[in-house]
Amino acid sequence: SEGDSNSSEPAQQAIDPIVNQQPKVGRNDPCPCGSGKKFKKCCGKNL
Repeated sequence: SEGDSNSSEPAQQAIDPIVNQQPKVGRNDPCPCGSGKKFKKCCGKNL
């Protein structure tokens, strides 16, 4: 009657949306962060 195993499943599901925070954007498209730089020269350089 322990609910520990069930409570761990929603925690794993909550992690999934965090991976998709940034919208899919081309490397040469303007960066979605609003800097005005190309994605590959801005936030994309860490990927």
